[in-house]
Amino acid sequence: MEGFHFKKSFGQNFINNSQIINNIIKCTNIKENSLVIEIGPGSGNLTKELSKVSKNVLAYEIDDRLEDILDERLIDCNNVTIVYKDFLKSDLVNDICKYEYDHLYVVANIPYYITTPIIEKIINSDVPFENITLMMQKEVGDRLSSKPGNRNYGSLTVFLNYYFDIKKQFIVSRNYFTPRPNVDSVVVTLTKKDGRRALSDEVFFKLIRDAFQYKRKNIRNNLKSYNLSIIEDELKKHNLDLNVRSESLSLEIFLDIADRLVKDKVK
Repeated sequence: MEGFHFKKSFGQNFINNSQIINNIIKCTNIKENSLVIEIGPGSGNLTKELSKVSKNVLAYEIDDRLEDILDERLIDCNNVTIVYKDFLKSDLVNDICKYEYDHLYVVANIPYYITTPIIEKIINSDVPFENITLMMQKEVGDRLSSKPGNRNYGSLTVFLNYYFDIKKQFIVSRNYFTPRPNVDSVVVTLTKKDGRRALSDEVFFKLIRDAFQYKRKNIRNNLKSYNLSIIEDELKKHNLDLNVRSESLSLEIFLDIADRLVKDKVK
């Protein structure tokens, strides 16, 4: 990467440690005849190793200045395709339809500011992936995997736990990146789960957004525009009241409240 000008606007911090790369590969648990979607291949170090364990790799790179570097690094990787485009603007369903595969995975090293948009893009694309392996800032990883009552627990936590089983794999020191960032990272695996679904996704997600709109306020204040008697009734089933804060409520409690609101509206 000598002479390459890293752009902060792209969150460019490239992993440079082979052991960390091998550990990421192990976390993905890639099976035979697989297609791997990589978001942000950067220097291609991880891409090269992914190509060894998958049938095909489809990588999205927003910075076309990396084309010469990636061409040289991946010259022997005939099963890798690099698309120089913003992943958030891609037509993922159309892009993967040309591939034949039995298993689909997503791997990404992503900056904080696009963590949620990327995950939402994958979910909304409705592609049949088995898991997503993300390397992100440790603070964000803590939020994703936190439990009710923890200060890191928030709307993003509930949103992701609705769709995924989330496992924090291992910490990655800031010293293993070029250039060196100011914080450590963590590798997190999101595995799609076949759990309970809300009667209405629209009602459920609006409830989550509203419940966490003011972190220091309780449910009574954050949801004052709702039918509080219904919410209070559901909270009592869990020995809670309207003075509780959202960060103390589990996914199941939010699902109970959302479904009760839907049923009441139908009456």
